[in-house]
Amino acid sequence: MNLPFPLTETPDADVLERGRLMFAGPVDFLKGVVAMDGLPPADRIEVCFAGRSNVGKSSLINALTGRKSLARASNTPGRTQEINFFTAGESHYLVDLPGYGYAEAPVAVVAKWQQLLKAYLSGRQTLRRAFVLIDMRHGVKSVDEEIMTLLDKSAVTFQVVMTKADKIKTSDYDKVLNQVRGALAKHPAAYPEIVMTSSEKGWGIETLRALIATLE
Repeated sequence: MNLPFPLTETPDADVLERGRLMFAGPVDFLKGVVAMDGLPPADRIEVCFAGRSNVGKSSLINALTGRKSLARASNTPGRTQEINFFTAGESHYLVDLPGYGYAEAPVAVVAKWQQLLKAYLSGRQTLRRAFVLIDMRHGVKSVDEEIMTLLDKSAVTFQVVMTKADKIKTSDYDKVLNQVRGALAKHPAAYPEIVMTSSEKGWGIETLRALIATLE
């Protein structure tokens, strides 16, 4: 029986090489955006990364790019209220969305951020895929469901990336993955493969690079 939402297999060597080359080149912080009129020109393919606070998003972006402090983690959930754009060579934008699920942020700030996020997701023609990060230790939570539903409504294909896969026993993988698969089955915009990663161990990083480099 084929499982729904299988784990992404490691791409073949030439595809991995495309990913390696893309991220071996210059990757730079471009700008932080707080309003739609601040967005850079939609002149290249872009992918965005979304995840609740403390899911390991900054660590994943740093692992992908091979730069230890390109994306900075905030110790206060909800502190980062900007959409941060990074350039990967001349061909791609990597877009870091603020962490969600923050109880600390004022209601007005959260409302403004949600409005910006909706406008960005629904109005960005060059956005090819959203990567929704899910902590392997916790599975999909209600705040993750909210962002997935927003991506459904915005007709943006999203792919789940499991983070911190080294933090739980391999014998617990199936239980967590089954919960995630059950959640994804309700979302029409979900891409039908899951990427398993550990930023600390480097697991899945090459595969994710290759996925990004081959999006058209």
